[in-house]
Amino acid sequence: MAKRNLLTFLAQSIVVGLMAAALLYVFKPELFRSEAPAVVEVRESQRNGTPAVPPASGPVSYAGAVAAAAPAVVNIYSAKMVREPLHPLFSDPLFRQFFGDGFGPQRERLQTSLGSGVIISPQGYILTNNHVVGNADEIQVMLADGRSYAAQVVGSDPETDLSVLRIEADELPVIVLGEADALRVGDVVLAIGNPFGVGQTVTQGIVSATGRTQLGISTYENFIQTDAAINPGNSGGALINAHGELIGINTAIFSRSGGSQGIGFAIPESLARDVMKQIIEQGEVVRGWLGIEAQDLSPQLAESFGLDSTDGVLIAGVLRGGPADQAGLEPGDVLVGLNGKPVNSSRQAMNAIAASRPGSRLRIEAVRRGQPLELVAEIGRRPQARQ
Repeated sequence: MAKRNLLTFLAQSIVVGLMAAALLYVFKPELFRSEAPAVVEVRESQRNGTPAVPPASGPVSYAGAVAAAAPAVVNIYSAKMVREPLHPLFSDPLFRQFFGDGFGPQRERLQTSLGSGVIISPQGYILTNNHVVGNADEIQVMLADGRSYAAQVVGSDPETDLSVLRIEADELPVIVLGEADALRVGDVVLAIGNPFGVGQTVTQGIVSATGRTQLGISTYENFIQTDAAINPGNSGGALINAHGELIGINTAIFSRSGGSQGIGFAIPESLARDVMKQIIEQGEVVRGWLGIEAQDLSPQLAESFGLDSTDGVLIAGVLRGGPADQAGLEPGDVLVGLNGKPVNSSRQAMNAIAASRPGSRLRIEAVRRGQPLELVAEIGRRPQARQ
């Protein structure tokens, strides 16, 4: 009897255990899974093979590039006489409002500045920034070999902040012009100049960006941005590539302290070359002009004009009697193309118009009150900017 009761108990226990296992399998199946450990997939370096991204070739030293370019980079010293009131009271804005700028005794003071420049041709032509030599009464150029010459201003273009000087000298070192349009972000560049007047100095960095605009530095902007150290005195100096070729004219820095903070800007040699050629051959820079005020389209403006995108430029104003007015362009029109090329920003539109030859005809594609419009304007000559 006892043996039979034991067997019955064991049988019941087994049945209960199986039922419990079945219930757990149905409601908690993860308890019965045997998962393999997680495997992390990574991309390892090919130490003994070909790298996944082959590095661009480059020299261990840039001494060869510097040796080729540095002799053509010069120091520029300029001086001008300035007149200022003898007593600080005469400079007070309230005092000047009532008595004018010329009231009271004045004294003359010699104001000096320094910068850099680049010898472009064996004829003695030197490229530099307009703000380095603007309104100077005397300009002295010192070469890397120690020779010093008085320089004359051939011409200036304030709208690109460029000036061309000339010195009378023999056996001048000349820099080789490179191709700024072929620059890529990440290319190595070297800045050569005379920072703080300490003497010729070379700094190294990379191209941080190209085509920088809307910086408020000049009217026509297309800057190369670099982290090569550029300091006061570097203005007008050379930005060269790893082969020693000129790719830009160092012009400005973004700084809160006045010193380099890794954001410098240079005018591309292609723009500088065109400006220099016009100054030397024509005595001035001639640009096309329509007589319009252009404004970039915001999403809100585009919606108000019934446009699907912000591509295009709003004509905010038209000069009466100007080329655009004579062609029939009106304020409120949206400029979408010039000579078949789309226009995406006011800066692009103004640069395209400026690059057009005065007297040539320009086909204008626009939108007026939601309807496409095509006009033809005769390009005028842009008035000279005030010095």
